Amino acid sequence: MIVELVTFKSPEGWDRGQVLEDAKGVVPKWVANPDLIRKHFLLGIGEDEGTGAGLYLWPSIEAAKRVRDDAWRESVRKRTGGYPTIRYFDLLMLIDKENGSSITEYDAEGRPAAFEPA
Repeated sequence: MIVELVTFKSPEGWDRGQVLEDAKGVVPKWVANPDLIRKHFLLGIGEDEGTGAGLYLWPSIEAAKRVRDDAWRESVRKRTGGYPTIRYFDLLMLIDKENGSSITEYDAEGRPAAFEPA
C-alpha cells in the first residue's frame, strides 16, 4: 500500500474558503479514479500556512504515478502558480480509530492483514 504526499503553494492571498472551493472542483476526477483508495485535502497551518497538500492512499506506486503526467502538473501550476512536490511512502500499518480502532498491517506487496497488539 502506498501513501503519496503532494504539496504545493496555495495562490497568494487565498483563504481557507478559496482553497476549499478549488478542491471541490477536482473532486469528480478523483471519485472517478478506480485506483484511488482515499484522498485527504490538506491546508497548512502555523509555519506551513500557505501550503496546500493532498494525501493519497494507492494500491501501488504504479497506480499513483499513472495520474502524475505533464498535463496534471500543468493543471496544478495553472491553479496554484507553482509546480507540486511529490513524495511516496510504503504504508506499513494503519490505526483506524474512526471505524472501531481497527489496526491493519500491510505486507511488502500491500496486502492487508489484521494486527493484534500484544
